Amino acid sequence: MAAYTPKNILITGAAGFIASHVANRLIRSYPEYKIVVLDKLDYCSNLKNLFPSRSFPNLKFVKGDIGSADLVNYLLITESIDTIMHFAAQTHVDNSFGNSFEFTKNNIYGTHVLLEACKVTGQIRRFIHVSTDEVYGETDEDAVVGNHEASQLLPTNPYSATKAGAEMLVMAYGRSYGLPVITTRGNNVYGPNQFPEKLIPKFILLAMRGKPLPIHGDGSNVRSYLYCEDVAEAFEVILHRGEVGHVYNIGTKKERRVIDVAKDICKLFSMDPKTSIQFVENRPFNDQRYFLDDQKLTNLGWSERTTWEEGLKKTMEWYINNPDWWGDVSGALLPHPRMLMMPGGLERHSDGPEKCDSGSSEFSDNSNQTRMVVPVSKSTNSPRKPPFQFLIYGRTGWIGGLLGKLCDKQGIPYAYGKGRLEDRSQLLADIQTVKPTHVFNAAGVTGRPNVDWCESHKTETIRTNVAGTLNLADACREHGLLMMNFATGCIFEYDAAHPEGSGIGFKEEDKPNFTGSFYSKTKAMVEELLKEFDNVCTLRVRMPISSDLSNPRNFITKISRYNKVVNIPNSMTILDELLPISIEMAKRNLRGIWNFTNPGVVSHNEILEMYKEYIDPDFKWANFTLEEQAKVIVAPRSNNEMDASKLKNEFPELLPIKESLIKYVFEPNKKSLAE
Repeated sequence: MAAYTPKNILITGAAGFIASHVANRLIRSYPEYKIVVLDKLDYCSNLKNLFPSRSFPNLKFVKGDIGSADLVNYLLITESIDTIMHFAAQTHVDNSFGNSFEFTKNNIYGTHVLLEACKVTGQIRRFIHVSTDEVYGETDEDAVVGNHEASQLLPTNPYSATKAGAEMLVMAYGRSYGLPVITTRGNNVYGPNQFPEKLIPKFILLAMRGKPLPIHGDGSNVRSYLYCEDVAEAFEVILHRGEVGHVYNIGTKKERRVIDVAKDICKLFSMDPKTSIQFVENRPFNDQRYFLDDQKLTNLGWSERTTWEEGLKKTMEWYINNPDWWGDVSGALLPHPRMLMMPGGLERHSDGPEKCDSGSSEFSDNSNQTRMVVPVSKSTNSPRKPPFQFLIYGRTGWIGGLLGKLCDKQGIPYAYGKGRLEDRSQLLADIQTVKPTHVFNAAGVTGRPNVDWCESHKTETIRTNVAGTLNLADACREHGLLMMNFATGCIFEYDAAHPEGSGIGFKEEDKPNFTGSFYSKTKAMVEELLKEFDNVCTLRVRMPISSDLSNPRNFITKISRYNKVVNIPNSMTILDELLPISIEMAKRNLRGIWNFTNPGVVSHNEILEMYKEYIDPDFKWANFTLEEQAKVIVAPRSNNEMDASKLKNEFPELLPIKESLIKYVFEPNKKSLAE
């Protein structure tokens, strides 16, 4: 077959890891090719990855999303694109378990937009679609022959399923419309510039910081690793010699267990593997082995050049010399990271010279030439955009006020929403003005002075707790924003399956069974409806407590002022410990329903005994029964135990309720009184 020679290549996702190595290689090796790079600069992209090519006149960078059909069509036509190398994708398996819809949007819909643009313009001579070895699913442990290009696709996680789905679209457009498509399926790639959510750079950065290396499960999973420059060469070969309509595996037969990778990195850093390796909970489904047959690519003339030892040493040296390449990556270094994957992601800008012209930024050593076009910056001295910007609703509320103080303490930019939840236009105006990365909803009606108020103000309660919350969730969804929603656990009561004192708590998936108060009815109703929104993280708070014992909303303050109290064990939320966790949950992009309480239960009497011991030795109180309580309140109250194991698994440091009470509430107040 005759070699193919492109003229104008569009590379999607080329500020990312693999694609940047491919782009840099083609730009410097083929000055006659024009390379147009399209990247939205998501969290795992970095414009600095293209710095080796910034002085070359055949590079043009455009910031944008492959999901924008207008932009893609415009680029294909105006840049006379004849070749597309499609790398752009969400690729981290751990993230796909927490945010699978974003993977569908990027990996399937984005690919579909590109294919349709190719069909419409009719000018593409090559469309190289970059897929993954994970579409084959798990390889038998005793298999001696790897998956070949005609093997059945059996993906096992949301990430690989979306990549397989994208492949089906590519194949369909090739067969139905005659698009000249080629698909690649590659093993794991490592090397310089890789975002440290992936195994090897994560282990290297953790080793540099003297921290343990976390291994999912027992570390027996087997993977094949290729050095990035070898992979870039493979794409160079496929671009010029690959046959239209074919699939090519990019692989190596040199396999390694994850535990052995960790040991090799420990050896490079002179660390003891016995004390430096930490085994953590496995992810939902962790394929035991991927193994490819790469003979077809070998027949084109490609072969692996870099040994494992050489590649690992080069990678380690690069990270040692560039420790701050990605900025703050503490979230990615967690055993089970959940990175922010919103439209626009976390923008990472170049530190190089910047020149502005007609609203565009040009990165170049020669201001007379246009090298990279990034339509964002308006000022040469504009500060770098902070990674997080919170919009908080509920300024006058207890939790909303505390959230603002926490943001001040952590240096997180934030603003309080000015709009009312019921008014969509006001909410949209807030979003346009603040441009948040996350929205926190701590607004709502609980009653004045308590939930009994809701019984006689049902319309007002529905307007805020149901209609307003749904309004905000939908406005956030429209703008691709994660909404952290402070809800309540007062939608359950002890029953036969969850008896008082049994230690069996209600789980996140359990159906609410408490309808005693109108307040609880509205909260259960809106929680059920919010399940339809994939951009919401619901936090079920119960009987909130803080170290501020002067606050009348504090559960301890309330019961210490009552003449009589019931004595029932309940799950409760220590805000001093859990509100910082809510911010971390936002950073990790967690979604769904969470029982937002400390593990275990504590009774009214146990709390008041602590109050007497730590605060007021002369304090006295009396108990009365639920029947007696019913005579002095309008609506019944919820009593239950919540199962906090899901939250505890995500945040192992979370204290049991009684320990948290002592550490965060009573000990600080005891010291304060002593002083």
